[in-house]
Amino acid sequence: MILSVLVCCAGCDRISKTYAESRLSSAQAVSFLGGSVRLQLAYNEGAFLSLGSTLPKPWRQAIFRGGVALVLAGLLAYAVFLGPSRPWPVCAAALVFAGGASNLADRLLYDGYVVDFINVGIGGLRTGIFNLADVAVTAGVLMLLFGGTGTRRKRPT
Repeated sequence: MILSVLVCCAGCDRISKTYAESRLSSAQAVSFLGGSVRLQLAYNEGAFLSLGSTLPKPWRQAIFRGGVALVLAGLLAYAVFLGPSRPWPVCAAALVFAGGASNLADRLLYDGYVVDFINVGIGGLRTGIFNLADVAVTAGVLMLLFGGTGTRRKRPT
């Protein structure tokens, strides 16, 4: 399951980023659904919402390459060796791993930045610019946080 999630998520993310770089402009957004979805090329040297992008380059590289690689290795070890026997948390960890690994690949390939291109919102209420790997990470984190909060019902005997 982990390998399937990794191949699907990272593959879709890599393909969408390649398409974005070849077809989108950083100067002008392409709008869909009345402006609710905008596609515009952006290069992010920081984390979520460019957090950390103003740090000196050696710090950014240490945190966003080395630190992320260590966290991803730990997450993969959890999912493979120590993860619960239930598939839900393993799938969630695999989503976080896949998205994080794809963004880490960007940082390694593109001198420390990540390709972003999606922005959603209504009017002035908009998200930051993100990519499909960010969607996978967010979905995985939400699954980890809220996936096990429901109560289990006993089956009638």
